[in-house]
Amino acid sequence: MIHDISPPLWILPHQNPQFLQEIIREFNIHPIAAQILVARGFKDLPEIHEFLYAKLPNLHDPDLFPDMDKAVGRILKAVRVGEPILIYGDNDVDGMTAAALLTEFLRDIGAKVFFDIPDRAMLKKSLIGDALNFAQQRHCTLLITVDCGITAAKEIQEVVEHGIDVIVTDHHEPTSKIPHCVATLNPKLINSTYPNRELTGVGVAFKLIHALTSTLIENGEIAPTKIDLKTYLDLVALGMIGDMGALKGENRILVRYGLRQMRKMKRIGLAKLFELSELEEKELTPLDIASKIAPRLNSLGRIADPIKGVQLLLLHRSDEAEALAKELDIHNVERQRIERAAADDIEEILFQHPDMLAHKAIVLSSEKWHPGVIAILSARIAKQYNRPTIIISVEQGMGKGSMRTIPEFPLLSVLKENEALLVNFGGHDYAAGLTIKEANIALFKERFLASAEKCLKDLDVTPKLHLDGKADFNDLTFEFMESLNLLEPFGNDNPPPTLYCEATQLWPPKVIGQHHLKLFLEQGDRALEGIAFGLAGRKEEIARRNIRLRVAFTPQINTFLNKASIQLIIKDFQVL
Repeated sequence: MIHDISPPLWILPHQNPQFLQEIIREFNIHPIAAQILVARGFKDLPEIHEFLYAKLPNLHDPDLFPDMDKAVGRILKAVRVGEPILIYGDNDVDGMTAAALLTEFLRDIGAKVFFDIPDRAMLKKSLIGDALNFAQQRHCTLLITVDCGITAAKEIQEVVEHGIDVIVTDHHEPTSKIPHCVATLNPKLINSTYPNRELTGVGVAFKLIHALTSTLIENGEIAPTKIDLKTYLDLVALGMIGDMGALKGENRILVRYGLRQMRKMKRIGLAKLFELSELEEKELTPLDIASKIAPRLNSLGRIADPIKGVQLLLLHRSDEAEALAKELDIHNVERQRIERAAADDIEEILFQHPDMLAHKAIVLSSEKWHPGVIAILSARIAKQYNRPTIIISVEQGMGKGSMRTIPEFPLLSVLKENEALLVNFGGHDYAAGLTIKEANIALFKERFLASAEKCLKDLDVTPKLHLDGKADFNDLTFEFMESLNLLEPFGNDNPPPTLYCEATQLWPPKVIGQHHLKLFLEQGDRALEGIAFGLAGRKEEIARRNIRLRVAFTPQINTFLNKASIQLIIKDFQVL
């Protein structure tokens, strides 16, 4: 049950004819591809050159992290004397891939390594809760966190007091108290001189193994040919895409090369997962990974045992990998069932209480919702209604909340203002999590809604569709589609282009699969089909022949029975 959501406000693309001609001359690219770069805010030719052509040597030096030398020194000391090391990661794809990457690398250089992932679906106050017990049982004297730890100063202090050294690698926003430990690698620290704030957890872990490799080669401890860092980039790409990392700058380089590595299918557990998801390695895109692979791994962290995700990524035997991939698939089906039930419940609440949408934010809590699926739900509701959204799962007097927001309303300042009401919180300005006592939820909700009301205007919560350029049907050739490949990989902060034009609807649209529309459009002497996902509710607006439409779309090559054609993924339409 979905509300009728008003069509988005179209934001026409930025134009700069003189700069457009410079781009076309300099790079010899299609004028519409050049216009997309203008619309996306590129300011000069060197910036565009870096975006289009940056390679692995253009990655930043890992030593730009202030504590990198301390982290490298302590880890190599542990390797040399055979100290057991514990890698402790977050329970999502970013944390799993970071844990797998660091475990595999350290084992490759001869370290004795264990890994652990907490079961965050349980309502625990502490993220590092189990690490101390695990480390003590296995006599680990060094603990390295991946994709977590920056907000756990108190818990890390306890680990340190038990004689275990700690290195924190994380990318989440720090709170006022930074952990006191051997080294903290986080591009978001106030004193960080690392140029890329947008690294995800697995990206920080990769920087650490890059620095370790450089030091080992410089010291003559390993031959330059012993370790090829490119072989770890499939894990980096998987974690970065799964964590919605911004595909710009350094992240874009890592993901581009990581996809190449992934297509080689060298990692047997991942290959089995692709097979199960019916994905062709040659055609692999970030969208495939975000929609089919990441959810299967994330389902472990949401409703099962996330440690199996790391195990799958590290497996070398085909039979074990196949069995574990199938188990992941079963968990994913169960996760989808749990998520669907909670989503239906939330939609029913919003349907019964339309006054909730009069506010500029949405805060909902219930004992019925599984804590493992609230992150997916908060992201979906925030996108659907274009409002800051908090979904809180309540269990035994304690609430676990997941938050997503819109660009005009960063979260962390609001969370810091209400710190006294929270058990803890962490994350980013646009995606965060919190733990709160059930007794404090009502007051927190009141304050959060008031903050949104004070900061946001009506226009801020109006859904918007940002257009990149105008493209007529005659422009949409296979050569043009090839030129768009230059802008890939597409993903967060570098979405597929949204173009627009005017066309005539030849026939009334067809409803496909209950929720989608198929449109039959003509412009000049060319006809194209379009699919409008989720827009079946607007069929009546265009239920007749020969009407003029303005359509916003992303062009796509569709292959059916070995025949390729160009079709339009329709984002929105306006009747002229």
